[in-house]
Amino acid sequence: TQSANAALNSVGGAVIAHGVIVIRASGSTFDALSATCTHQGCTVGYDASAGEIVCPCHGGTYNLSGKVLGGPPPSALTTYTATLSGNILTVKS
Repeated sequence: TQSANAALNSVGGAVIAHGVIVIRASGSTFDALSATCTHQGCTVGYDASAGEIVCPCHGGTYNLSGKVLGGPPPSALTTYTATLSGNILTVKS
C-alpha cells in the first residue's frame, strides 16, 4: 500500500518488501539490494545517518552498492535496478 512505502518519499528513507531493501538515495535515485545478509541470512536495515546498510545480528555493514564494509559477511549483497516512472518504482534483477 502507499502508506507502507511512505518512507521512500524522503531522501534517506528505506523500505523492505519481497526480500529487497529499497533506499531513496537522492531526489529520483533509488538503490535496491537484497535484504538478506550474506553471513547468516538475517534481514538487514538501513542506517541513514551513517549511509550504510547494517545487519543487526552480527554487525555486518555494507555500502549502497552492496560492498561489504565490515563485519563477518563473506560477500556483497545482490543489487537490483530500480527505476522511477511517475509514481511507480520498478525493481528488476
